[in-house]
Amino acid sequence: MKNLTLINIAAACGGRLYCQEKQKMQEITCAVIDSRQIEAGGLFIATVGEKADGHKFIPQVYEKGALCVVCEKSPERVEEEHGIQAGAWGACILVKSSLQALKDIAEFYRRQLTIPVIGITGSVGKTSTKEFIAGVLAQKYQVLKTEGNFNNEIGLPLTLLKIRDAHEAAVVEMGISEFGEMHRLSKMARPDICVLTNIGQCHLENLKSRDGILKAKTEIFDFMADDGYVCVNGDDDKLATLEEIKGRRVIRFGLTQNGAGDRKAAGSRAAGYLNDVYASEVKSLGLMGSTAIMNLNGKAYPVTVSLPGRHMVANAMAAAAVAVLLGLSAEEIRTGISHVQPVGGRSNIIRLEDRVVIDDCYNANPVSMRSALDLLDTALGRKVAIMGDMFELGEASDAMHAEIGSYAAKKGLDVIVCVGENSRFMYDAALADYDGSQEIHYYVDRRKLLAAMELLIREGDTILVKASHGMGFAEVVKALCSSDTSRL
Repeated sequence: MKNLTLINIAAACGGRLYCQEKQKMQEITCAVIDSRQIEAGGLFIATVGEKADGHKFIPQVYEKGALCVVCEKSPERVEEEHGIQAGAWGACILVKSSLQALKDIAEFYRRQLTIPVIGITGSVGKTSTKEFIAGVLAQKYQVLKTEGNFNNEIGLPLTLLKIRDAHEAAVVEMGISEFGEMHRLSKMARPDICVLTNIGQCHLENLKSRDGILKAKTEIFDFMADDGYVCVNGDDDKLATLEEIKGRRVIRFGLTQNGAGDRKAAGSRAAGYLNDVYASEVKSLGLMGSTAIMNLNGKAYPVTVSLPGRHMVANAMAAAAVAVLLGLSAEEIRTGISHVQPVGGRSNIIRLEDRVVIDDCYNANPVSMRSALDLLDTALGRKVAIMGDMFELGEASDAMHAEIGSYAAKKGLDVIVCVGENSRFMYDAALADYDGSQEIHYYVDRRKLLAAMELLIREGDTILVKASHGMGFAEVVKALCSSDTSRL
């Protein structure tokens, strides 16, 4: 890994290096916090978590050929706490905080790299947008992208440390829940291109309002490259107020040519504006996706978006905006968009013999919940919405849950199932607005829901499963997809 010698690593994280003289200038082959992922010549960063202390795995990583270990505890202390012989240790770097060392090492490594890094943030759609951008760029470049939910102050540095010489671009997701967090993420990622998907209603407990969310998200610009670009959803009223960052005009994408409307109404200086990349003539194919016309550089190109929902078309336009900046042709962009596949837990359509499951249980907030209900509404046959609590909504939580219950009822969905303490407000609002022909149910928790599933689901149903990650609705999806239909 470029310039990640032991002496440079120790200097980057402010640690004390203990090693043989000949080892100081050796470069590591990888950097991990999971001992199972260590490679010969790699660096193991021993972190102390809620469930496990990485220090007790130090002898194992040395046995597997690790070059060095970053640790908070001296060999003597580890021997005392875990019964591990100090003599089994090899090269190590002693630090005050292994987690801070991880971030410091990743920041140093990022500075050695010359490939473009695309940083993605926003309230909704970060992961899907990441998949679109990475999928499109892969038509021309070797791309590294964030895997799973590695978008926080642990996941981001681990992602950056996976970049290798073969990679020609990196697409990283950056998620936050409080002020200052994006500043720290940006300091590590130092993005060349910043993509902002939208400013919705999430993490309101800490960020208080959409203006607070905008302020927190735009901390991504703090360490953006001086010659970098910013791409924003021009249909979002908050993002529409952004005009120029570091002397460069903001690039806009969206589902309309005119964007969020008159800039004066948005408190902006200019009289009006247009989206640079936008989709027109969007036609839903139901759960099969959408077709649209991609308007790019004054020319129109037909595109097929395989992921369902209008919001996925917007995510595809974000990818097109980034791809233009990095020199891809319109044909490469069209091909990339058409080949993007869903990620588990995020609008993933699972087609079974006797039912269709829309697995969208990774996370939830009012904006994404409405989008998911819109998607369910495009399905054929009986439509079932299984919805759980949305977390981190602050004082507005009760009202926002009620709004979703009302929205679902007015959609005319056949079955509405509300699960969780907060979702009681969703249930009450759905009851107040239902048309008399719908089934509306409430369960206090996931366990009660699973016990009643046999009574809720029929052959031919399309079932949406949507809630915040902490509700554990992956178990609901698993039950719905079980080949043992007696479980239902």
